[in-house]
Amino acid sequence: MAKEFSFEIMEEIAVLSENAKGWKKELNLVSWNGNPPKFDLRDWDSEHEKMGKGLTLSNEEVKGLKQALAAIDI
Repeated sequence: MAKEFSFEIMEEIAVLSENAKGWKKELNLVSWNGNPPKFDLRDWDSEHEKMGKGLTLSNEEVKGLKQALAAIDI
């Protein structure tokens, strides 16, 4: 049985892509179950009612990711 949970998108930071069905891969600040917001990267439907699997990162993890991405030569 699935556990109930709540979420609130506190800040919409960026839309990274959109698929043919209208779902968008977004980077947002999200509060899960009333906890302090964390950076969240996942696919969302257009109404932010349905979501795909995603990745949630703390401030420290985002700092590390930012440094790693800066070192990549694309």
